[in-house]
Amino acid sequence: MNTPSPRTRPREFLRVLYDSAVARALPAQNTAAFLPTPPRGRTLVLGAGKAGGAMAAAVDALWPADAPLSGLVVARYDHVPPAYRANPGRIEVVEARHPVPDEAGRRAAQRIVELTRGLGADDLVLCLISGGGSALLPLPGEGLTLADKQAINRALLHSGATISEINCVRRHLSAIKGGRLAVACHPARVVTLLISDVPGDQPMDIASGPTVPDPTTCADALAILDRYGINAPAARALLESGAGETIKPGDSRLAGIETHLIATPQMALEAAAEVARRAGFATYILGDSIEGEARDVGTVMAGIARQVALRGQPFPPPCVLLSGGETTVTVRGHGRGGRNVEFLLALGIALNGQPGIHALAGDTDGVDGQEDIAGAYLAPDTLARAWTQGIKPRESLANNDGHGFFEALGDAVITGPTLTNVNDFRAILVTGGGAG
Repeated sequence: MNTPSPRTRPREFLRVLYDSAVARALPAQNTAAFLPTPPRGRTLVLGAGKAGGAMAAAVDALWPADAPLSGLVVARYDHVPPAYRANPGRIEVVEARHPVPDEAGRRAAQRIVELTRGLGADDLVLCLISGGGSALLPLPGEGLTLADKQAINRALLHSGATISEINCVRRHLSAIKGGRLAVACHPARVVTLLISDVPGDQPMDIASGPTVPDPTTCADALAILDRYGINAPAARALLESGAGETIKPGDSRLAGIETHLIATPQMALEAAAEVARRAGFATYILGDSIEGEARDVGTVMAGIARQVALRGQPFPPPCVLLSGGETTVTVRGHGRGGRNVEFLLALGIALNGQPGIHALAGDTDGVDGQEDIAGAYLAPDTLARAWTQGIKPRESLANNDGHGFFEALGDAVITGPTLTNVNDFRAILVTGGGAG
């Protein structure tokens, strides 16, 4: 593939970097090396996440045709590979809602628990877990309803809480997460394949860790609700009673479980960096686990990019600055949120038309927040074009309306479901210096 010139076709170049990062995280490229051999007993495949459909299709294609295979995996609506949808294989894939769960997800989670009944020591459970699995496995804990889970999810998503904090609460309000699924599978052998979408790649935070132990406590979850002022009486009652406690490290029922990270944000960033270097641009990965308010991260990244362009520090131009992680948006306006577009809008305002700096930010699953838009592209003339149309960038940012801002300019990045998820991808291209 010929990579577009970073200098003459910056938008297309940045899109190739994004596509390269996504391609590195696709299950079809990462699964074979981690598959165990078929057991003496049966093999049951269970799982959930935005990449769930693609992971199931990869396992089905790779598993020996003469070896028994069955199971159930939950994916987000419209996130099943078209070929597997048209010709379903041995693993059933059902669809449910994300990021706010629905009844289809609850029923699927209940079925998954029921499928674990009767497993023996000669059986293998292959768990396919990826980002989004928390919302797609909404099996409420004791005394909670699906409506309770939905309300808490919405409140957490709008609170500005980090993904680690959100998933801590989710684990303690669940009947399947926080190691509970692995306990349900005991005494079968459990092998979990993970695609990480969380800063730090902690297995307990990926889909809230259904098959791994959890050192956090109900008290930790209560503290998070207090920190963000979330009023959830039923959840608080469960947490205060201690009934929401998760499976802890050292539990004998989790002895021998295997957990493998098959795709991570760092791997995706390294793939994009290699493409950029082949195009002749020095490339620097600033971090794969950057968190914080998206607008604050955008402002800081603008400062770094300007320092590169104007001072040649800490890196000389031309170069590409890559980063990943999961920022947050505290929604206070009437816009639709979206952390990647909010990051870009804040970046653009801080750069104020600085020549020679272009950027693209997008979620690697193709969905930024709750929008069927991956992210957007920013150019030196973005603010000028907005003002020409009567759009005020600072008002759009104050209103959390990054999606509306970039759509109006024709700069939204739309990919459709990518069938994987290693979180946010951010690329800033600095083509040269100058005071501008």
